[in-house]
Amino acid sequence: MRQLLLLPLLAAALITPASAVAQTTGPTGVVPTPATRVGKLTGPGSINATDTRWELKATDLGILWDNGSGRILSAFGDTYGNGWTGPGAGTGDPATLDWRCNTLLRSGDRNLADGITFDSAAEDRPGHAKQILGCKKVDRDEHTVIPTAGIAVGNRQYLHYMSVNHWGPAGTWFTNHSGIAYSDDDGQTWTKSTTAVWPNTSAWNNKFQMNAFVRQGSYVYLVGTPNGRYGNAHLARVPAAQVLTKSAYRYWNGRTWSSREADVVPIAIGPISEVSVQWNEHLGRWLMMYLDEQRAAVVLRSASDLTRPWSGEQVVAKGTDFPALYGTYMHPWSSGPDLYFTMSQWDPYNVFLMHTRLSSDGQNTNLVSDPGFEGQPGTTVSAPWQLNGRGGIDQNIGQAHSGANNSFVRESNGWHQIQQNVAVRPHHRYRLSAWIRTSDPTTKGVLGVRTPQGKVLAQRETGTLTAYTKVSVEVEVGANPVVQLYAGTFGAGHDVWLQLDDVALEEIR
Repeated sequence: MRQLLLLPLLAAALITPASAVAQTTGPTGVVPTPATRVGKLTGPGSINATDTRWELKATDLGILWDNGSGRILSAFGDTYGNGWTGPGAGTGDPATLDWRCNTLLRSGDRNLADGITFDSAAEDRPGHAKQILGCKKVDRDEHTVIPTAGIAVGNRQYLHYMSVNHWGPAGTWFTNHSGIAYSDDDGQTWTKSTTAVWPNTSAWNNKFQMNAFVRQGSYVYLVGTPNGRYGNAHLARVPAAQVLTKSAYRYWNGRTWSSREADVVPIAIGPISEVSVQWNEHLGRWLMMYLDEQRAAVVLRSASDLTRPWSGEQVVAKGTDFPALYGTYMHPWSSGPDLYFTMSQWDPYNVFLMHTRLSSDGQNTNLVSDPGFEGQPGTTVSAPWQLNGRGGIDQNIGQAHSGANNSFVRESNGWHQIQQNVAVRPHHRYRLSAWIRTSDPTTKGVLGVRTPQGKVLAQRETGTLTAYTKVSVEVEVGANPVVQLYAGTFGAGHDVWLQLDDVALEEIR
């Protein structure tokens, strides 16, 4: 790593004393309030009594979309009847478990403040929600088939699904393929397309195994992630009239739409899973909501365009408040600053309606997640940041530039740094800034941008900064769709340290 500091400065940089600049880096774009629970939607004790009305005692996901006729369709994952005992999926008496790989309920309820009332189900007999997509139920062949997104185009409903080969450790699973099914009778019967299929690779890393649907103009867009919960998000689109024509899909390569799926680049850095995307008219921005498995939190990003850089993550709901949370899907009838979404919890393995209220901070979009380290749960550096060397988090001990927390590196020998990977638009210019304080005597502190492989694109040596000082560097990212931000210092044979806070990366051209 030492040789990186010997490269020439490749971009303009500046250092501003704290006394000359009062503002701090604020939240990024859209600011959500902490989510609150509106009501339990499924299972015993729910507002819908699904266990007695449709023999649906336990289920998850609750993917929501407008059917185009003034109704909401909601697709669920593995569903169990009255033999389910919990917690989690698949527990109970096999003879009475009544396992269905997927189910569907319908609603016309527009008053979301008191929950979602479901008024009908896709049934195979009165009072029994049926399995809508076939699955083999054979482990390491096709264990289950799980819906991941739905959308209406005209009178036809499209449902994206993943064929799960087997489950792995927590947060990991492995898919055979993903695909699209369609229904022309409001979700009562479904046909799996034989053409709109994305086979997984032998390495289990195809980028479109779990997708979100969104409509913009004459196109349907896919925001795709690999199987499991640790991948990046990618973007594809297709003319709305050709949703089932695989060859009509085009993949965003950072500059244009390519017919080659292999050309696709990340639009947001993971871990991202169980994602939903929608346009928010109130704020005039796109919203992306998903589970960040490493942070054990539901998070929100925003962007002015689907292809533009997405903001850093804003935490909406924490696992410490809602244990084993996952599977969040925004309600398309949310309005104004009120955002409603479904959320699952592994125990009691059911679906809840949640609410958050959105506002805009009026600032340029910051692409950095947890820019002020306020989301760090302890004194050890954790996602979305990474520590290379020795360092940690100063947590609520009066050392921060703003807020309660800051990060630091400290050691007497070698190179030590804090870093984060960020998706950017190739061939655009960005400004990285951070508030930095260092030990005295002189510390060889550095703030920079490089490729994830280690090629420096721009960096700035700080020298000694005895008070928090804003350090900035501008960078042209070239053809790179992902860059790594870093700040660190060299030990010089004696104890040295660098403190870091309020980091921002903004697109300026």
